[in-house]
Amino acid sequence: MERADVLTVDGLRLSRGTREILRGVTFAAHRGELLALMGLSGGGKTTVLRCITALETFEGGTITLDEVTLRAGVRPSGPLLRAMRQRVGMVFQAPSLFENMTVMENVTLAPRHVNRQARADAERRAAELLESLGVGHRRHALPRELSGGEAQRVAIARSMAMDPPLLLMDEPTASLDPARRGELGETLVRLKGGGRTLVITTHDDDFARAFADRVVILAEGEAVEEGNAREVLANPRHPATRALLAHD
Repeated sequence: MERADVLTVDGLRLSRGTREILRGVTFAAHRGELLALMGLSGGGKTTVLRCITALETFEGGTITLDEVTLRAGVRPSGPLLRAMRQRVGMVFQAPSLFENMTVMENVTLAPRHVNRQARADAERRAAELLESLGVGHRRHALPRELSGGEAQRVAIARSMAMDPPLLLMDEPTASLDPARRGELGETLVRLKGGGRTLVITTHDDDFARAFADRVVILAEGEAVEEGNAREVLANPRHPATRALLAHD
């Protein structure tokens, strides 16, 4: 039985000046899977995530999150923007936690001020998330007191606090040592096991082989190859995929 698509990106185009950054990118992410967007730097991976989260306005194509559709040339606002942001959470490469707030305050900020949750309810949910991610004991710490891995887990908890069905992560393994990469991978597998969809950008083919269900290879603003992660990375067909593996 086919799984429903949580995210559909269809013909996505974006230019900066005379340079085409995205040239008709098309792919879908299914419910309960971990999809890795892979490619060398400059291939458009992060730009795709920024378009999905409405941080970039694109010039062609559509992005559909469940029943919410973002269209070319339109910067979402009001009810459309709120509906979209209820469906997607974003973890940037740098955790970007608010330095003057504790871990608990960071995680409860959006539920309390966007969803108007009572403090007790927001803190109860945050405590559960932090505990599930292995950083419950750090709930009263400030960001500067956290290790890199701890800060990343707090950023994941913050993005999940609004309970989005889709979680995006930009180069999540970039600053992690091998042991922390394994811990992160196991965390992501647990998250998708609960029915959440995860889309990550990465050039770490070992991480993708170990933890991703599927990969989409981006090169020069196009999706040039996709399929089962282990199969694509073991038997690459497109020159861009081979170049990615050779570069590592």
